[in-house]
Formats: sequence, structure tokens, C-alpha cells
Amino acid sequence: MTATLVRWVAEPPPREVQEALERLCRAPDVVRVAAMPDVHLAEDVCVGTVVATAGTLLPAAVGGDIGCGMAAVAFDGEAAELADAKVAAAVLAGLARAVPALRRPGAPPALPPALARRELSAPRLESFKRRVAAPQLGTLGRGNHFLELQTDDDGRLWLMVHSGSRGIGPEIREHHSERGERLPGGLRALAADGEAGAAYLSDVQWALDYAALGRARMVEAAAEVLRTCLGRQVCEDTWISCHHNFVRREEHDGRALWVHRKGAISAADGEPGVIPGSMGAPSYHVRGRGCAAALCSSAHGAGRQMSRGEARRRIAAAELVKQMRGVWFDHRAADLLRDEAPAAYKDIGAVMRAQRELTAVVRRLRPVLSFKGA
Repeated sequence: MTATLVRWVAEPPPREVQEALERLCRAPDVVRVAAMPDVHLAEDVCVGTVVATAGTLLPAAVGGDIGCGMAAVAFDGEAAELADAKVAAAVLAGLARAVPALRRPGAPPALPPALARRELSAPRLESFKRRVAAPQLGTLGRGNHFLELQTDDDGRLWLMVHSGSRGIGPEIREHHSERGERLPGGLRALAADGEAGAAYLSDVQWALDYAALGRARMVEAAAEVLRTCLGRQVCEDTWISCHHNFVRREEHDGRALWVHRKGAISAADGEPGVIPGSMGAPSYHVRGRGCAAALCSSAHGAGRQMSRGEARRRIAAAELVKQMRGVWFDHRAADLLRDEAPAAYKDIGAVMRAQRELTAVVRRLRPVLSFKGA
């Protein structure tokens, strides 16, 4: 039996994406599939896809960067303070020192007790946790992960961080995928009520907590930079956080289902969320509308329009600088960031218009300074 497929798209998806969605609908135990406006091709399951199953867990429908998500918070100042080039340069330099891209320098630090004492399900993962996850906690990563200073329509200064579980997420996915049953079409599945499923869910929760703590630490580090450079403080009551790669048990239409979100956020009625644009494009704070047909979900961002390889072939460093006009960033990294150029992503405005019944916009934010790990 083929699962129900619903789509919220700004334009018809490419043939490869549509075929991937249809294959997913034919997979055993898949009950419903919802494609978000930022849907695009990825390994096994498209990014921007929500998958509901009755009794199985699909690691590919969560992806490798388990717990990847957003954090946002406002400061008690105006974004206009960053208009001065010397101030912006000082902030960028401070962020480069305070928020490493890959690993924290020096001896590997210990994980905080709340994470360290919770064991992962296999010795392989425990070893990786100590060797790799500990020194990566609170680091940004590369690719589309970023730290950005923004202004809302009232000129208020906001910080936004996008990062995930770093190396441990892909390690968890690989470990559990290897233990899953191969389904027709190639996906691997774990019985949710079995030992393997319970182990996967426990490891996923660890990665979610690790990713959220990492973002909180980066916010703290960035806040110290802004306190030093601008004399500004975080307004704690403005904090917003959300994940966009995870799985959990939810009730929909009176039925308990395992809802997998890969590049999608939960958007229950009134639930706050953060939807970023690309470098140089607006981002949005939203509240969910609880759309049942979409499994109470929404897009997680702009979504790629070009693959990384295509973007690097088509977009020169000078073109990236042109597209980023008006936003401070480290021009020395322009060549390395070509695959993150705004033109490599979909129009975030079109994405937001396509999902009007999924989320309500609370505020629109424009980028002022963008920091990425090249």
C-alpha cells in the first residue's frame, strides 16, 4: 500500500526529487509523507521531508546531523552599532577566536556530567564520544552552519546560530543503519519496539541534547564578544530554539506515529520556530499553525537550489562578494564559501509564501554580519 504524499512547494520539484518522494511512499510501514517547500535531493531521503511510520524507525529519514537546529536571542542594543567597519571587523575577529569551526584547541575537554554519564549504545560510539564529541562541543562546523548577527524591522540586534551534533550524529546514524533491516528500495529500518529501536532512540536523544548544548555554548561565547566590542547584553527572555533533524512519537488524527523530520521543524499550533535564509537573505521567527496534513511541520530554511559542486562551478568568489553586499563577512574566505552563496539557495520569500498555512511570521530579520567556518 502506498502512503499518502502531500506537498507544499513554491514550484514543481525536479523529477529526481519527485521520484525519491514516491519511492519513500512505497516503503513498508510508511503511513504519510509531507514534502516541505525547501525540499531537495539528498542521500536516501530528501532534505525537507517529514515521514510518519507506524512501528519502524528509519535512520535515513533523520539523516546524519541529528539534532541540527537553530538558536536565536536578542541583545539590548541596536544593529546599527555594527555599521562602523572597525567595529564589525573587531566582532568578526572576536568570533573567530571564540567560536572554533572544528575542534577546541588544547587538550580534549571532558563532556559535562549530564552528557558524560549517559552511555551511548555501543563501545564504538562511546569511544567516539570521548575522542571526538568532547573537543567538538560548542564548535560551529562547516557547510551551511553559521553564526549571524541580524536586525529586525525595529532595528534591534539579534543573534542566530545554526549547528548540529557535529561528528557524533553521522556516527550514530551509520552505526544503527548497519543494524537495520534492508527494505525494498534500499532503506534500512529498525523495529521501534525492539532492542535495536530503543538503542537508536536513546542515542538520538543524546545527540539532540549535545547539539542544543553546543548551540547554547556558542551563544554564550558570541555574547561575550558582543559585550566586549559593543557593551551589550543578552535578553534572556527572547531565547528561541528548535531542532530540524529528529524523530519522536507523536499523535496525529488519533493515531500514535513515529514522525521523522529531516530538514523540517515541528510547527504545532503556537510553537515557536526559527527559519533561516541563506547568507545575505532574510530569516524568520515563526509560530506554528498546527497543520494536520503537514504532520504539524514546516520548512527548516531556504533549501539548496544548486548542489555544492554546481555552485562551485557556477559562482565565482567575486560574485559571492557582490551577492553579500551590505553584510559583513570575512572576504578572505570568499573562495571557500562559494557553495554557500545566496544564489545557491532557494528564495526564502517564496518558501515562506508556499507555507502560509504551516507557520505564521512573528518577525523578519535581515543579516548584518555573517560568520561561517570556512
